Amino acid sequence: MATFTGISDTEDSQYRLPTNISPTHYNLTVLTDLEGLKFLGTVEVDLAVHTATTSVVLNVADLELQDISISMEDGQTFIPISEANDKHSERVTLVFPTLLAGGTTPRLFIAFGGALTGSMVGYYRSLTTGPDEGKKYCALTQFEPTAARRAFPCWDEPALKATFAINLVGRSDTVNLSNMPAYSEEPCDPTQEFGHLFQFPEDESEDDDDAGFAWKITRFEPTPVMSTYLVAFANGEFRHLESSFYSPLSGRTVPLGIYTTGKNLPHALFALELTARVLPLYEQVFDIEYPLPKLDTLVVDDFDTLAMENWGLITGRTSGYLLTEPTMLRLRKEIVALQTHEIAHMWFGNITTMSWWTYLYLNEGFATLIGEVIVPGPYRIYPEWKLDAEFVNEHLNKAFSLDCGVSSHPVEVVCPDANKINQVFDGLAYSKAASVLRMLSCFVGEDKFLKGVSLYLKEKLYGNSTTADLWNGVEKATGIKVSELMEAWISKAGFPVVTVAETSDGIHLRQERFLLTGAAEETTLWNVPLQILSVDDEGRASIDHNIILREREQFIELNTSRPFKINAGTTGYYRVLYSPERLKAIAVEAAKENSVFSPQDRVGLVNDAVALAKADLLSIDDALSLVYALRSEQEYHAWNAIALNLASLSSIWWEDERITELLNAFRRALFSPIVARLGYNSTAEESSNDSLLRTCAVTQALDAEDPEAANELKGRFTHFLSTADESNLPSELVTAIYTAAVKYGGRQEYDSVKALCSRPKNPAHQISAMKALCCADDPELTTETLDFILSGVRDQDILYFIDSLSRNIKTRRRAVEFFFDNFDEIHERFKDGFGMADLLQVAFSSLSSEGDRDRLATFFKDKDTSKFDLPLSQILDSIKANSACITRSSENLLAWLDGWSRR
Repeated sequence: MATFTGISDTEDSQYRLPTNISPTHYNLTVLTDLEGLKFLGTVEVDLAVHTATTSVVLNVADLELQDISISMEDGQTFIPISEANDKHSERVTLVFPTLLAGGTTPRLFIAFGGALTGSMVGYYRSLTTGPDEGKKYCALTQFEPTAARRAFPCWDEPALKATFAINLVGRSDTVNLSNMPAYSEEPCDPTQEFGHLFQFPEDESEDDDDAGFAWKITRFEPTPVMSTYLVAFANGEFRHLESSFYSPLSGRTVPLGIYTTGKNLPHALFALELTARVLPLYEQVFDIEYPLPKLDTLVVDDFDTLAMENWGLITGRTSGYLLTEPTMLRLRKEIVALQTHEIAHMWFGNITTMSWWTYLYLNEGFATLIGEVIVPGPYRIYPEWKLDAEFVNEHLNKAFSLDCGVSSHPVEVVCPDANKINQVFDGLAYSKAASVLRMLSCFVGEDKFLKGVSLYLKEKLYGNSTTADLWNGVEKATGIKVSELMEAWISKAGFPVVTVAETSDGIHLRQERFLLTGAAEETTLWNVPLQILSVDDEGRASIDHNIILREREQFIELNTSRPFKINAGTTGYYRVLYSPERLKAIAVEAAKENSVFSPQDRVGLVNDAVALAKADLLSIDDALSLVYALRSEQEYHAWNAIALNLASLSSIWWEDERITELLNAFRRALFSPIVARLGYNSTAEESSNDSLLRTCAVTQALDAEDPEAANELKGRFTHFLSTADESNLPSELVTAIYTAAVKYGGRQEYDSVKALCSRPKNPAHQISAMKALCCADDPELTTETLDFILSGVRDQDILYFIDSLSRNIKTRRRAVEFFFDNFDEIHERFKDGFGMADLLQVAFSSLSSEGDRDRLATFFKDKDTSKFDLPLSQILDSIKANSACITRSSENLLAWLDGWSRR
């Protein structure tokens, strides 16, 4: 089994296109046949020849090519004397009988055709109809990172930018969409464009005078210079809503649209209104105008990821964009996070693009931080959501969980091979990158940070960038040598744990790499912004933003008789290890009603304590004592941290019945009182905090087998079955209600929930139904669910099933066996997109024994894992860490839980 080691820049040439020729402009015409499920096209590419050559090398995958020619500036046209197609590298080499001289600008012509498959990569089809409506499709593109070559021959590398003039031919009752606005649309006869090249779809009209009028051609304005992975086009029977935003920089009004099917359109308004609301904020933050004449969003049912930031035409899946329940706060928050992330890419990635995938984090880290925290957060749109505290749970802790093993990789990861690029779109490119950028922003000050970002973007407008360009911009704005401060955070794997030892007059700090699997020889030294919070004699808190731990060890004067905390606001990308005595003192302070420690602090304390206990750096009873000390906590985000960490412990010890029972009792003791206080129904005047906390508490109580919660939730579903009355099914609790019905019900409840998978009230309820099906205790019903996965589920939804079956300790083994037994089919379906890595993670990461680890390694030993060797290595690390945790801490955990239960 191969392990992921990365490849040095000196080896790029074997994976990258030759630099002797580059494209400057594409004239692309594509005909979409939604009945024959195929597409035809022609592309004319204006080239710039930098050094003389007789060959042209470009990217092509899964396309039929013909009628290839190259036209010279003097009007001569040549056809290739040889054509070599390398399917592995996805390149075609065309050799011509004449020399293409340096400095010339020939034009390459290629006709091509391909199938509209359901692969969710390249130009593919998406089903638009329900199970009883007959099959109808739309077609759309998903090109990131290297799938534009599956839709048209091109130079498919981010630095090889060009302009694009796109023309789309589709049936007259369909809508054509692309990056830019259309400037003309008229009936056409496809035989005029393609008849001499391909067998084109026949017109159904019997009247020769009407030939071609079943088709139309839409011509779009040329794009700015852009990378191929951002090109987008689509064809289908779409409906749309319109809006606009007023540019505070230019004063122009920019049209906005959201497109989807007719049945989904009523639920798309919120995403459109949000788009209009945030675009002016981005212009103000970056001091750069949104550059395109329009921005549309296309929402479809089949989509590999959640969304894609194509310039001028964002695409995404229905479950990420449709607000089917206006009162559903969780869904509203998810739409905000998703769309603000994608809009951030209009600047980060689209107008300024990384020079190669090594610098992917310049796209994704920024879009995560600015799109999900800075713009929607603290004071601009939704301050009541406390998105900075949510970030600590959703991104900082997620990054830690991937970055705590020896198989981790740097944020800036060298990966020139196109076959391996998909796997670096992971939590480190998104969440770790966002976390270290957040740390930098907090250290230099957000205003100066954003000023530096603006300078960086302006310097690289319409160009390509590297890490050095970013640091240059921030250094100009701050006067701080940011490149030195941040070097290790970007170029090295892992992160430190800072150990705090107290003396009579201060604290002694030491940094070492944090590894869940135990200490390793490590020479990395990070520049750690300490952000020390201290309290004076009057009880006033202050934060020292200036101290940096640069060496392995350092002493800092501090009054330790008063409360203090390292990493105030949990802004730093590191964990902090205190003595048990200091941790208890911090817990007492954190539990106070008006604590000097923020919600972000309390979230970080819980996350750190449990992670340090898993790594055997802190006793697990000290971690659980901290959790128990916070039982009067009122903040949702702190409770969510507690919930996630206790669930993770339950998952590790899933095969220990006694510990599982005691952990469930502990979780019930914490969360059931919250359910009793908040009840099961929301009120119009309640805060977003209480709404989110109710969902969290009810879900945890049910998961911990609280009989009262189970009976209440199942009873609500029973009432719904007998009356069809949905008034007792609050949207925020639908997942819990469906789960209780299946877990504690029988055939009738199972069949009813299964029917909702195929005919859901809305996409959110459909996902709830999918998850609930996996909670059946009856083995026969589980077998039925497993059979259903490959026969009745959209590919994009298989992840929900595998994940939910793996979370259920009674079906976890079944999920593993299912994956092994059906690996070939699963791999064939997901090998070209992002899904394979995610499926591996959810299927195997929760295993906890060395035997499972050995079996997994043996299973993949003789398989080609080149496209997912990185996540596979991370999974093997995770299982090893879980097993070590059980060996080290079972006795301690059982003793503490026993003692707690007797108290």
